[in-house]
Amino acid sequence: MKLGAVIITMGNRPAELRALLDSVAAQEGDRIEVVVVGNGSPVPDVPAGVRIVELPENLGIPGGRNVGIEAFGPSGADVDALLFLDDDGLLPLTDTAELCRKAFAEDPRLGIISFRIADPETGVTQRRHVPRLRAADPMRSSRVTTFLGGANAVRTRVLAEVGPLPGDFFYAHEETDLAWRALDAGWLIDYRADMVLHHPTTAPSRHAVYHRMVARNRVWLARRNLPAPLVPVYLGVWMLLTLLRRPSGEALKAWFGGFREGWRTPCGPRRPMKWRTVWRLTRLGRPPVI
Repeated sequence: MKLGAVIITMGNRPAELRALLDSVAAQEGDRIEVVVVGNGSPVPDVPAGVRIVELPENLGIPGGRNVGIEAFGPSGADVDALLFLDDDGLLPLTDTAELCRKAFAEDPRLGIISFRIADPETGVTQRRHVPRLRAADPMRSSRVTTFLGGANAVRTRVLAEVGPLPGDFFYAHEETDLAWRALDAGWLIDYRADMVLHHPTTAPSRHAVYHRMVARNRVWLARRNLPAPLVPVYLGVWMLLTLLRRPSGEALKAWFGGFREGWRTPCGPRRPMKWRTVWRLTRLGRPPVI
């Protein structure tokens, strides 16, 4: 199984990017071809053999990753699976790529693998980095309903069948959109605790657009993918959860602004999932109302 890797960068973490590239090069097994996408910025110096694509503007996380996918041919067809890695992450173990190859080879319906993200200093995995509701034990691998955007592997046949990441999302929930489409097409997603990406502990709200994008894209996600009766239920639950978390007045204002924007702007093509997919998500512990 031939692997590629897509890394997007804003060019502002050259040391971390170089360390990540070195950790990819150190993986056991066949060489992984790497494409680094400069998302509206020049790409720092990279080792020989690493391909670069420099975009004139920032297309956001899904847009930048989609450009990286196409660098491997239509829907990434030149390779069997693609690793998507944050540019300030690092693969501390040298067998991660081989574990990916083995997992995909052993299960032909496995479409996506979500890695475990751990802080390099403490080894702690944040609860939000375990892509399931029962997240207390990050060391437990399981079948899941979504995946982590900067630490995963995707079989390129999934991209060819269901399409790329939703570029208009720019930031937030693009992984769940792809995951729901993949699950609806019959693919499976695994969270693997033994496939680790080191990444410093951070808060998602560090991004200035966080509250607006999270709310807008949540609405788009529902409008694009859910059967009509579930759309108000899903969005009502998330509004309640947001209020219970008691965000600041400024954050709440941005959230409601994004929520309104999600209704007033085009969400892209609507392809509601089958009811049997709703049941599959429910059986996996994540009904698509939360």
